[in-house]
Amino acid sequence: MTGEHQLLPEIPVLHVGTDWPFETLDRELARANALLDEGGGRFPRIAIQAADALSRRWLERWHEPYLTEIDRISARIGRPGAYFLNVSYEWGCTSRAGPSPDGRTARLLRVLDWPDHGLGRHVIAAVIKGAAGPWLTLTWPGYTGVLQAVAPQRFAAALNQAPMQKPVGFYPLDWLVTRLHVWDRPHLTAAHLLRQVFERARTFAEAKALLVETPIALPAIYILSGLAADEACVIERHPESAQVIEGDACAANAWQASPRPGRARGHDNVRRVESLRSAPGALDSTFEWLQPPVLNRRTRLALVADASSGAIIAQGFEADGPATAILRWSLPKDTGNGSGQ
Repeated sequence: MTGEHQLLPEIPVLHVGTDWPFETLDRELARANALLDEGGGRFPRIAIQAADALSRRWLERWHEPYLTEIDRISARIGRPGAYFLNVSYEWGCTSRAGPSPDGRTARLLRVLDWPDHGLGRHVIAAVIKGAAGPWLTLTWPGYTGVLQAVAPQRFAAALNQAPMQKPVGFYPLDWLVTRLHVWDRPHLTAAHLLRQVFERARTFAEAKALLVETPIALPAIYILSGLAADEACVIERHPESAQVIEGDACAANAWQASPRPGRARGHDNVRRVESLRSAPGALDSTFEWLQPPVLNRRTRLALVADASSGAIIAQGFEADGPATAILRWSLPKDTGNGSGQ
């Protein structure tokens, strides 16, 4: 798609432990504040404060462990936005799990779209040493969930926003009713479930089972790739049920297998899926497959990951194009094979 520009900033690679959301914030506090400045610029401060208060009350009601973590993060930042950032759910994505070009391994292709500015410019790579094995997530300082990650010799996965439920049929009321339903659900956010999968699951099969069986607070779409070429699937999740599309599969922000109605998120869902379905998924830095409509003004991150080799390439984007240099990462040979040994 584009050649690497020598003047673009590198994506920082931070090696952290199990307290990684706070560690990344502590080491990249200036970056976190810059992100809140840019991303929160379209909202009045009073609106961010109100969203923070509501988000914290929901966490206090159902998810005390994550509340304690985010309380520390909010105190370290010293400004509104941390609670809302950690439960916000307003992105679009196009993702694919399928075989590598040579048919030997599985690959994850992922494009994250978000209306807020700064997410591409301020993305970081956190390399986490966990009990189930090391893993890397493309994330932001102080963010406690996981939207995309690769665990060498285990699996790679990403999270897409699902269609909005249509209990009324009028968008503003549908949005409000959906959020009111969440208030009474003691379930994880979709991003916190994906975090738990990378922290606990040791195999593709274990990851798939957790993503299919664990209740979540709002509908979501997971894309999961393993080691062998046939270890790939899309999991369309409702709070307490799931439909699985097995094998080489793509997903945007519309249902493909779910029988339930929903208002598709984003734009050009069908065209985005068709475009990514034919992408080769090579682990080179050309990103030639990243073309409109998969690439658009809201694109903030693109990546290709191969869990078998533990390799990933990624690049941050803003509305005007590439915002970071291309990151090329793979697990060093002397740090283990992802078994946690």
